[in-house]
Amino acid sequence: MSLNSRLFAVCLILAAPAWADETSVPSAPAPEAPPATVFGFGRENADCAEWTNACQVCTRPAAGEMQCSTPGIACTPGPPVCRVTKER
Repeated sequence: MSLNSRLFAVCLILAAPAWADETSVPSAPAPEAPPATVFGFGRENADCAEWTNACQVCTRPAAGEMQCSTPGIACTPGPPVCRVTKER
């Protein structure tokens, strides 16, 4: 066996534990969908007259476009929720 073959064999032996660790690493969970924005929530929920994400409050007047407040600078938004549904 030549010197190059021996060095190659030693490298394979030393690298084997690293390869084994790579194959045993559990796969990461699939990323969750990003939270809906207050604007997207309003478009998807036409029956909702008032909704919030704990930072902004949005309303949908009987006639006109939805209107949303300005969020505070240090606010961390949560998932949007409907607070008032339209009367039918």
